[in-house]
Amino acid sequence: MKRLSYAAFAVAFAALPLHAEELTVATAGDQNMVDYINQYLGPLFEKTYPGDTVRAVGTGPGDSGSQKILERFDAQSAANTKIWDVDVAVVHEKFVGPMVTKHYLDKYRSDIDTGKLVTRGNAKMALGTDVDGYVMPMFNSQTAIAYNPDLIKNPPKSYTELADWVKAHPKQFGYNGIKGGASGVSFVMGWIYAFGGGDANVLMNGPFKEDETKKWDAAFKGLNEFNKNATLTPGNAGTLDMLARGEIAMGPVWVDMFYSWQASGQLPPTMKLVLPAPGMPGQPMHYVIPEKTAHKALAEKFIALATSPKVQAEGIVKRFNWYPGIDADKVKAELDQATWDKLFVDITPKDLADKGKPFPIAPYNNAILEAYEKQVK
Repeated sequence: MKRLSYAAFAVAFAALPLHAEELTVATAGDQNMVDYINQYLGPLFEKTYPGDTVRAVGTGPGDSGSQKILERFDAQSAANTKIWDVDVAVVHEKFVGPMVTKHYLDKYRSDIDTGKLVTRGNAKMALGTDVDGYVMPMFNSQTAIAYNPDLIKNPPKSYTELADWVKAHPKQFGYNGIKGGASGVSFVMGWIYAFGGGDANVLMNGPFKEDETKKWDAAFKGLNEFNKNATLTPGNAGTLDMLARGEIAMGPVWVDMFYSWQASGQLPPTMKLVLPAPGMPGQPMHYVIPEKTAHKALAEKFIALATSPKVQAEGIVKRFNWYPGIDADKVKAELDQATWDKLFVDITPKDLADKGKPFPIAPYNNAILEAYEKQVK
């Protein structure tokens, strides 16, 4: 028995890494982001790579959570710290650009197998900054138009068709303007992409040109007329609530919120989605690796696992109703038909690739919001 025990010990010891490592993952976002890593992704990684461990640190919801991570990087850079204390960070799209321009990040995407599975442009440009190679999308959140098919048999397929529909069906479309939730902001940005009179790609990718901001008057005049026949809702949840109550028949929503409300019974299961041409904005959360991590190889393994089709299917789609960060068609094989039908029948992977847009770069974004305040009643 003693000899067998020694043999078993030797086999077990040989299976362990020579130097067990702890990976520190800093994540912005709500508590569910921390729970996702601590309760699902971390244990899965530790099972896949025995001996290594994962520690998640939450920095808080919204932009402020990503801002704290950027400030941490700023402080370590200013102190000329040779090895930084974060190995992987999960940050909002708008903070990746500053991290890249300040040379804080490692260009790692081509080093991992899942890097070639990314298809959306937001992994190349982040609000006007070239971030190609420095990021892997954890997931993509997306806005779309929710509608009641009992009342609308053929929903508008474009902003132009929507404008005509609202004239014929006053007060049946609702959105929250630009206050109380980003679904309304997204709708307004999509309106400018559709009717702005300039090049929408310039708004999304830059560079900023003052002349572009002078091309929107007709679009805002049209939006003013549109709003006369629209219903103002009290926010993201307010739009969904008014849809559920039948007070409106159509309105812009975040897709993950839409499906979560359906799953909880707050929204009728018959409600459907459409993504109108030329498109509406969404935004990703990105995995990044600091250039001065002490665990670069392990960080790459972690992100490769997190962005694999199987984990994207189970962790991102099934758990949260988010759209995957990688090509949805690559995730399909890992999903049951019911889950795929729920998330991808109304809005297909091609719809997402063609009509899932980024928000405008910050100067245009701010200019559009300011113009809305001045010109839209």
